[in-house]
Amino acid sequence: MPDTDLLACCTTILPGHRARKPADTFAAMAAWCEENRIAHDVYGEGALLQEFERKVAHLLGFEAAVFCISGTMTQVTALRLAARDRGNAPVALHPTSHIFVHEGSNFQLLDHFDALQVGDRHRPWAAADIAAIPDPLSAVGLEIPMRELGGQLSDWDELGAIKAHCRAHDIHLHMDGARLWEAAAGYGRGVAEIAAGFDSVYVSLYKGIGGLGGAMLCGSASFVARAAKWFARQGGRLVHQTPYVVAAAMQFDARLAAMPALFERTRFLYEVLAAHPDIGVNPRAPQANMLHVHLPVDRDRALAIRREIALEHGIWLFHRINHGVLPGSSYFELYVGDNLLAAPDDRVRQAIALLAGAVARPAP
Repeated sequence: MPDTDLLACCTTILPGHRARKPADTFAAMAAWCEENRIAHDVYGEGALLQEFERKVAHLLGFEAAVFCISGTMTQVTALRLAARDRGNAPVALHPTSHIFVHEGSNFQLLDHFDALQVGDRHRPWAAADIAAIPDPLSAVGLEIPMRELGGQLSDWDELGAIKAHCRAHDIHLHMDGARLWEAAAGYGRGVAEIAAGFDSVYVSLYKGIGGLGGAMLCGSASFVARAAKWFARQGGRLVHQTPYVVAAAMQFDARLAAMPALFERTRFLYEVLAAHPDIGVNPRAPQANMLHVHLPVDRDRALAIRREIALEHGIWLFHRINHGVLPGSSYFELYVGDNLLAAPDDRVRQAIALLAGAVARPAP
């Protein structure tokens, strides 16, 4: 049985939000559009889109926001503009930045800007990491939370020191806030307080929000207007962006309201995992509703265990699995969403116990 069919047969799925069929998603979008008398935008001009841009900008404490069809385009465009404004000095990025890890060197191949890898790839940034760079910097791109570190957050005081350093040295501070909504519960602070001191912020409309795709870029009105022009020049301005905006806007408030509950569910998951010391977690305590789960078996064995437990118990443990740094180890990302929130406590305990028992047994 292919993995996609096996996943569909499972009654308990640990990672992420409940998957919806396209027909169900489109039916919900159509009903919401009918109820709210939604009209299409035309090349970004339209009541729904511009009201949603204003809503996100206000929520994060910025003058303006603009929708972009792709987070990848959003990020490098913002940093490109910041670099141009400061004589094309380099941009500082963490070694685990999405731009390095997942975007195929687009910033370099498309001649957007020069980038420096700054800091320890296994630790969030400290202000000293940035202050130690002897070269002038045009921008600093900081991810909150840091996905490749299991959802870790920069220490709050260190974040304040980074903001102060950038302000004092005229360095554009940009936030990769793809999961900023998730970070608010971990920090115990509002998103506007977290975003204060940043010059621009990108947020995703499909990760925690559950839309079809797309992103928002927030900043000053002039900066956002320039970015919008560059999105259009790169083919990022569609004749109708309505479907992406509707898919996010119709559930935006509910998704944000659910974030504290997802964080509490993450706390519960940590309590369950603590009973099984063979399974490691990163970070040691939850900082957002996501984490990395480390297993003392290699990737192939982990995939076999996932299949075995799915077939025998109807439990799907994880989606993607990665090779660990140490031989004979692996790890997976676990985003705590609707699926874990809805799973009974005993079923979650059973799932983790089955995983712990399987990794402790010798491989066949």
